[in-house]
Amino acid sequence: MNFSELGKVIEQLGKDRGIKKDVVIGAIEQAFLVTARKKYGIQGEFEARYNTDDGEVEIYQYKNVVDSVKDSIVEIGFDDAKELDEDCEIGDQLGIKIEDPRFSRVDIQTAKQIIFQKVRDAEREILFSEFKHREGDLVTGIVRRYERGNVIVDLGKADAILARKEIIYGETFKPGDRIQAYLSEVVMTNRGPEIRLSRTSPMFLVKLFEVEVPEIQDGTIEIKAAAREPGHRAKIAVWTEDRDIDPVGACVGMKGSRVQNIVNELQGEKIDIVKWHDEVEVFVKNALAPADITSINGNTEEKVLDVIVEEDQLSLAIGRRGQNVRLAAMLTGWKVNIISKSKLQEKVKFSVENLTQLEGVTEATAQVLIQSGIMSVVDLSATEADDLARFLDLSSEEAQKMIDTAAAGIESEEIANEPSEEAEIISASAVPSARMGMIAKESESTEEGDDDKFSEAEKRLREELAAFKLK
Repeated sequence: MNFSELGKVIEQLGKDRGIKKDVVIGAIEQAFLVTARKKYGIQGEFEARYNTDDGEVEIYQYKNVVDSVKDSIVEIGFDDAKELDEDCEIGDQLGIKIEDPRFSRVDIQTAKQIIFQKVRDAEREILFSEFKHREGDLVTGIVRRYERGNVIVDLGKADAILARKEIIYGETFKPGDRIQAYLSEVVMTNRGPEIRLSRTSPMFLVKLFEVEVPEIQDGTIEIKAAAREPGHRAKIAVWTEDRDIDPVGACVGMKGSRVQNIVNELQGEKIDIVKWHDEVEVFVKNALAPADITSINGNTEEKVLDVIVEEDQLSLAIGRRGQNVRLAAMLTGWKVNIISKSKLQEKVKFSVENLTQLEGVTEATAQVLIQSGIMSVVDLSATEADDLARFLDLSSEEAQKMIDTAAAGIESEEIANEPSEEAEIISASAVPSARMGMIAKESESTEEGDDDKFSEAEKRLREELAAFKLK
């Protein structure tokens, strides 16, 4: 079968669409193989070959050489086989070239559809592999249109999706606008690779700093953590080994030029740049700036920090609608409780008054009990004797006697069970978000994971192609 233009088409597809010659030839051979099976019957064994020298697609039908032919589709008589190949013997399989297959218009149309489908699938694989390895990069594109609230962005070789939830609050785009975004994910769908962008991810903020600050690009300064409330406020923690370099000042730039460029890109989002520290108490103190912190108590097991501040520093520590404390929690990865010092003192005062109702409990003893977490007579009655003995440096008998006295006092209702005035000491509390925070965890996606995703996508694609061929 001679196709004078077939070789030119194959070459052109390779140049224009980047599809390898072998892929196009394989698509053509597969297409005519399927067409031959439909025309001559699926019982026969056929093979299609593309002859690069002649530009022909040659179709061969394989038959078994037998003495007596029972099925002419899969068998050929020995005498007839001898005329085609003198060396053949009974039991051999002989490939017979079909000189004129006489395909109908419908057959040719079927072959075209298969070729086009294979070419499209090859293009999808090329796009997927190209953009998959760009996950985590900053990309620039042109806005084309809106689809169901999502922005379709032209990246040159492919369109990407900037979902509505990934757009900074208040942002609007017009067709033709040039925008930057973070390439968060590339997934293979039934319609081909889907490239997903984000402008709300903390990693978008990180990538913008990498572009603006040369010291981050060359590794002199490292971004340890980032947290955002897109369109409102963000915090970023930086660190360097070089003691001669101020990491915060380098990121701010001369007269704030570097950070101002990023603020403009993020639609006026306020950015706090803080110095990272390996001691979480120091780090959270930096993260809560500009508030002055009185003291910090940490629970390592539960990853909770109680931050104590003066009354006039409460609003600064908490921030507008709790933004400051939320971002600090995201940045550190710890739960942060903001506690008013005056309210804490009131709480301690009420607890001392409650505990000193018991005979033998002095104010000094009550202070020791409070430091051990025993805030009331009820707490004391529920304490283990060995623990109480350790707290107050008593014998087990003396500790048990104090516990029994507390229990008897509660039962007889001679003393108040709880402090007379309960003070809520936690003014604000925030837990780290799963999506935002330490970037080390986000950026440390292993290469093995990427390879697995890529191989799974390839397998799905090949399974779909196989299913198409069988139809």
